[in-house]
Amino acid sequence: MQSTAQTIKAYLEAIPEERKSAFYTLRETIQKNIPDGFSEQLSYGMLGYVVPHSIYPNGYHCNTKLPLPFLNIASQKNFIAVYHMGIYADPKLLDWFITEFPKHSSQKLDMGKSCIRFKKLDQIPFNLIAALVQKMTVQDWINCYETNFKTSK
Repeated sequence: MQSTAQTIKAYLEAIPEERKSAFYTLRETIQKNIPDGFSEQLSYGMLGYVVPHSIYPNGYHCNTKLPLPFLNIASQKNFIAVYHMGIYADPKLLDWFITEFPKHSSQKLDMGKSCIRFKKLDQIPFNLIAALVQKMTVQDWINCYETNFKTSK
């Protein structure tokens, strides 16, 4: 479910009232812990953290006009989601996260390839999300991306 909001402020204002506290805490957790160089913007109808063109001029291989995406958070219909491309691209990071999750939550991990879903908002493991966000610098992500996704022309 992508938002049609045109600004971060509009996106945040559209979040249902019962989710705002959890979503704002998640955003603040990411902002406090994400390494320097990532930039917050609307990305794919969600709140995104990207590598801007000023750091990675090549942009995203699927559409080079877009900056390189790294992480998104979204208020979906039935859950809050964290989309972390590093988990999708780096098996060691995925293994670390899967191992750490039960230490931070009594809930079963609900996860897709890069999507971590939180249906119980009072069960979001903010400390674990903080640690996850810290695991990859901009350069780490660029290297991982170029190794795993970028096709040579």
